[in-house]
Amino acid sequence: MTKDVIEAIEQRSSVRSFTSEPVAEATVGRLVEAALRAPSAGNLQPWKLVVVFKEEVRQALAGACERESFIADAPVNIVVCLEQGKSAKVYGQRGEAYQYQDIGAAIENMLLAATGYGLSTCWVAAFQEDKVSQILQLGGDLRPVAIIAVGHTKEQPEPVAQRNADDVLKVIH
Repeated sequence: MTKDVIEAIEQRSSVRSFTSEPVAEATVGRLVEAALRAPSAGNLQPWKLVVVFKEEVRQALAGACERESFIADAPVNIVVCLEQGKSAKVYGQRGEAYQYQDIGAAIENMLLAATGYGLSTCWVAAFQEDKVSQILQLGGDLRPVAIIAVGHTKEQPEPVAQRNADDVLKVIH
């Protein structure tokens, strides 16, 4: 099931309660493809994605999180890792900022694609990086920066109040 992008933006929310219904690997592949379509400075795409289906690994990842044990219940976790230094080699100090913007765009593409496929997600950043690195046996310059829990929601989340456009907008004519 696909949705209009505006509809996906309006319907996307952070879900913390998942069913055990599996997510097809082909659908996860489409989420990865959505990440690859995100803009990035110089098209460097300074990320690696680790897709975790295995329950024992999801449990271990949940143990490395501060309050997000629910990620173990999601049938898929996508760990987004930064390839440290990749952007800085091309853009110097500004590359440090670009790399996080790039990763944010890739994550948002995955979240919206998941919504389009009728899946729910939660973007988690509160975890112990060293533990996640150890669990996933990350080496070299890879730094885990986000865990995306992906699955089917158990219950529809309550709508969250959003800021009013007047609170965030300054128009210069």
